[in-house]
Parts: sequence; structure tokens; C-alpha cells
Amino acid sequence: MRRVLAFNYVLKGSDGNILDASEQNQPLPYLEGAGQILPKLEEEIKDLKEGEKKIVKLAAEDAYGEVRENMFMDVPKEELAHLPGLEIGGHLRLELSGGAHMVRVSKMSETHVTLDGNHPLAGQPLEFEIEMALVREATTEEVLHGHPHGLHGNAGHHH
Repeated sequence: MRRVLAFNYVLKGSDGNILDASEQNQPLPYLEGAGQILPKLEEEIKDLKEGEKKIVKLAAEDAYGEVRENMFMDVPKEELAHLPGLEIGGHLRLELSGGAHMVRVSKMSETHVTLDGNHPLAGQPLEFEIEMALVREATTEEVLHGHPHGLHGNAGHHH
């Protein structure tokens, strides 16, 4: 039997600053075992009951991985000349053979722009404050589709 779980969360970086949080009264639902949340996080919270809270600390390698050098690329500036407002820290969507990827501008010189394809949280240990909001059996349709259809599995979900 697969389950749908939904949780409220506050995500903090190693410095204690809040990086992300679920919206008020909008817990994040996921289908158990479908790879929709970080595997290590899923492992840590799978036994929580509704209303239970837990703090989960993940090392960088259990979160979004270490920063990988092969995810940086230097691009001649003229290839990006058509993009307005190119600046360090800005994000670009690149259409590559493997699909669309978000990259961050990490350096700029007179001639080249360095793009970083690592996840923005790569290399960082993370801390999740979790409150389990919902635990229920997944519907057959949810299991077939590989994701939850809302918090209560309502029909009216369209692909």
C-alpha cells in the first residue's frame, strides 16, 4: 500500500537563515516512493503521524549534493549578447540536448561568462523543520500517475 503524505516545512541553511517554507495552510504533498522529495528526507519522515514534528538535518551530499566542478561552463560573452540585464547572480534557462536547465551566472569577464549548473543549494547542509499534516492511502489513480492529486485525492485533476 502506497501512501500520500503532506507536510509543512521550514528550510534553513547552515547559518540558520530561512531559505524556503511551505505556504500557510498549504502543506507539500508527495506520493511515497515516487522520488518527489529528497530521498534522505523521505526516509527520515516516513514514520511521522499527523501532527507530529521533527527536525531533520541533512549533510550536503544527502541534500542537493556537493558542488560539482563539471557543472561550470565558460561561454563567450557574445553568445549571450541577446540576453538583457545579464549580471552575476542572475539565472538563465538554457535549452540543452537533455532538456531545459536553470543555470546561475557566477562570474563575468570582458570576454566570457561563467555559468553554474549546480543546484542553488548544492554544497550546503540543510535543516528542515517538519510538521506532518496528512497521511492517507494513495488512490489507484495517484499510484498510476506517480503523484498525488491534491491533499485529498479529489477527482477533477487534469493532465
